Parts: sequence; structure tokens; C-alpha cells
Amino acid sequence: MPLYDFRCQTCGVFEQKRSIAEASNPIPCPSCQAVAKRIISAVGVVKTPSAISQRVEQSAEPRVVQRTAKHDHSHHNHQHRGRPWAIGH
Repeated sequence: MPLYDFRCQTCGVFEQKRSIAEASNPIPCPSCQAVAKRIISAVGVVKTPSAISQRVEQSAEPRVVQRTAKHDHSHHNHQHRGRPWAIGH
């Protein structure tokens, strides 16, 4: 649940977790129990360091990969010379 700011006329501003459906309803002050109304305050925005944000952006894009040959010789010419353990039954 998100935090909302409320103002009590006696005690001042306090924060309270509430559901979105109940956000605009007045609540009792936790100190004096007087009715406190919700106030609209500035949203807190945290700036991510540029190195971290760059890595996050790069991780979302697929990398272009080029296939390289693992071996110089081809495996297509490989021939089995029989199975010495398999006696013709």
C-alpha cells in the first residue's frame, strides 16, 4: 500500500499507509485522534546513477552475435570404422 500524507490541525503532518480506495477519506490522528485530512505533497523521485541506468538500458536490447567456427575441420567427413565390441550376432 502507498504512503499518503495527512495533516492534523493540532499535531501537524504525518504519513499513513492506505489502500488507493481509502486514500481520500479523512482518518484519525495517531496522537490526538482528531480528524486529519489528506494533503497532496510533492512526489519523491530518486535519480539512478548513470552507470546503473546505462546497464539497465543496455540489458533490454538484444546483442548482435556472430557465429564463429569451433573447429577448423568439418565434422561431415567423420566415418565410423565399426564397433570392435559388437560381435556379429
